[in-house]
Amino acid sequence: MRFLEGIRVLDLTHVYAGPFCTHQLGAMGAEVIKIEAPDKPDMTRGEGADLAANAQGYGLCYQAHAGGKKSLLLDLKSTDGQALFAKLVASSDVVVQNYTSHCLADLGLMPEQLAAHNPKLIYCMLSGFGRTGPKANDPAYDNVIQAFSGMMASNGTPETGPVRIGPPVVDYGTGLQASMAISAALFARERTGRGAVIDVSMLDAALMLMAANVVGTQATGHAPKPSGNRDASLACYGAYETAEGTLMIGAYTNAQAADLMRVLGAEERAEAISKIPRADIGTRCVEDGIWLETRLKDKGAAEWEAILNTAHIPAARVRSIEETLQEQQLVGRATLQNVGQELRLPGAGFIAGTATPKVAVAAPNAGAQSREILEELGVQAEEFEVLKRNGVTNDPG
Repeated sequence: MRFLEGIRVLDLTHVYAGPFCTHQLGAMGAEVIKIEAPDKPDMTRGEGADLAANAQGYGLCYQAHAGGKKSLLLDLKSTDGQALFAKLVASSDVVVQNYTSHCLADLGLMPEQLAAHNPKLIYCMLSGFGRTGPKANDPAYDNVIQAFSGMMASNGTPETGPVRIGPPVVDYGTGLQASMAISAALFARERTGRGAVIDVSMLDAALMLMAANVVGTQATGHAPKPSGNRDASLACYGAYETAEGTLMIGAYTNAQAADLMRVLGAEERAEAISKIPRADIGTRCVEDGIWLETRLKDKGAAEWEAILNTAHIPAARVRSIEETLQEQQLVGRATLQNVGQELRLPGAGFIAGTATPKVAVAAPNAGAQSREILEELGVQAEEFEVLKRNGVTNDPG
């Protein structure tokens, strides 16, 4: 039995952070109902590398975060839509939304409005800057938060200046913070019987992803300067070109750095690194770095990776995502799951025996379960057709 089986989640989110949060909850066993406006579904349905899928409202960016969910098209601006949603709330455990603040009251989505239908509801709202403070109503995407948070200024090199991190790490980090908070709130509800209101900010999540940098900056008054693929002080913690390919070495501690030098045949360097105080390790950075640049040209990155890993030294050849997806290391993990189609969809970053997260089915087409879900609320076939004609709901038929 998965951890969240028996939990119903109403997913009113769009783009990446919110859908990734509910995707995680669904993989852990929750029933997730993705609710979209009939006339304006999630924009990611039209986003991704497959143009034909985009045109069909089944974009790869949508598929990545929607496996295992159900789809309900419902106009929350209409009186009928709000009444049906209220009935759904009464039978649900969690509502997750990332609407802008100014429209919540009009849509009946304020925490107190939904609590009137279900006092034990876990209500989670995601936004760029949180629901408090002077920027509470300002819009944001991942790249904007990277810029605002200092994350972008921490990335790059002295020559390039600030560089945006490619994958939307803030979106995904925010989704994980939200799913963790919701899971904790569900656990607390088992003991107290009370619901909760959770305010998740992309900015807060970004700072959490940089915890050590945040603390260091406060202590010194200066943010760490970007140093690219090499650490500014540790020669053995960085990327080097080899005879074939780039090798990233993670010999962080003095002991690991000494082991690295020993494996590479530099016993004197190993002894010197073993004896030098940690505070002075940076004095060796340039000299050791130049030596490593020459020594590592003797073999290719793949061969060095095998040699160093055998000696318990962290190192990896720099791979493309295509290469990583072919690695045998992923076999048997929960990360990528076959759901009966060509694509393997992301599941979760952990395994837990019989509770291991699972993506049961592929992402649904828009409104695929609209009839089924509304029928559960007492909507008969004739009434569904009326609601459909009035634009309150829709289905693929």
